[in-house]
Amino acid sequence: MRIPTTILLTLIAIMPAFLSSCHDEPEYSDTIYGNFDALCDIVDTRYCFFKEKDLDWVKITKAYREQITPETNSMELFFICAAMLDELKDGHVNLTSRYNTSYYRKWWSDYPQDFNLRTIEENYLEFNWLTTSGIMYKQLPGEIAYIYYPSFSYIISETSLDYILAILHKSRGLIIDIRNNGGGALTNIKTLVGRLISEKITGGYIMHKTGPGHEDFSKPFPIEYEPAEDWHVKWDGPVVLLTNRSCFSAANDFTAVMKSLPNVTVVGARTGGGGGLPFSSELPNGWGVRFSACPLLDSSMQCTEFGIDPTEGYEVHASDEELAQGKDAILDRAIEMLKDLPLPGDDEGETEK
Repeated sequence: MRIPTTILLTLIAIMPAFLSSCHDEPEYSDTIYGNFDALCDIVDTRYCFFKEKDLDWVKITKAYREQITPETNSMELFFICAAMLDELKDGHVNLTSRYNTSYYRKWWSDYPQDFNLRTIEENYLEFNWLTTSGIMYKQLPGEIAYIYYPSFSYIISETSLDYILAILHKSRGLIIDIRNNGGGALTNIKTLVGRLISEKITGGYIMHKTGPGHEDFSKPFPIEYEPAEDWHVKWDGPVVLLTNRSCFSAANDFTAVMKSLPNVTVVGARTGGGGGLPFSSELPNGWGVRFSACPLLDSSMQCTEFGIDPTEGYEVHASDEELAQGKDAILDRAIEMLKDLPLPGDDEGETEK
């Protein structure tokens, strides 16, 4: 029996919690030190990128524990813990209390934005586009199809995707813009990729924790993608995928899969990473903690946590100054690549003549 990809991903994602029950776990008191030590242990036994990031968790936790005193209050403890978690340099890591959720922002804040949605809306879409399933789309001048997908949190309807591709089908090429897409549901990757392939592919791999050690992982399990059923509208022409540093998590995974396809060119900037499926737990005081637990690999079994580079030779940046003037260098590069390609059916017409 073949397990569907979506079910397999769900099962693998919950395995760390299941497997951890096989190990003896210390009980921590609901005190300042007890909550801090519980957090340190949860991350120590389940976080998945210690080796890749060359992190000495014992040294890190010791340094931050020394900042705690018997007089440390709850809010002070929260910010000490949040600063410690920032040492992981991971946008999937959060500590949540009733008054705040910590979040590591430097995975994108220290980099150029390379995108301005208003510039696209005004100067390329001319405030006139179609929208469905959270997707903005239009055929640009020169018969070039353009799709902007702002978040993988927007569930893509199969029917909506049929309409989008049917409306755009008479185009020289397809631009898929996922800049500023912070991620969402992995199932949407399956839906989109299924319209761009003609046979089953292995788009990447996933590993899960098998024990409390920093290198206790299973073998890589393949993540397979299948073409959409024959009655759905598909795209078999050239595709240009636009990325920037703010592509994260599911958008990062999507880029890794797309880059492996022969008809896809990735143009723009390196993505922001987020190559691990998150795991959630709770401290004795009720604070929630979330972090990467299952590493995702690309089709070449390379770690995707640190981002995906554009196709070689296609790194492009769009400066804030040019964007403010209505010019998007990344989108312009994609248009230039596609503008002289033949329209679908042109070859057949020439043959008939």
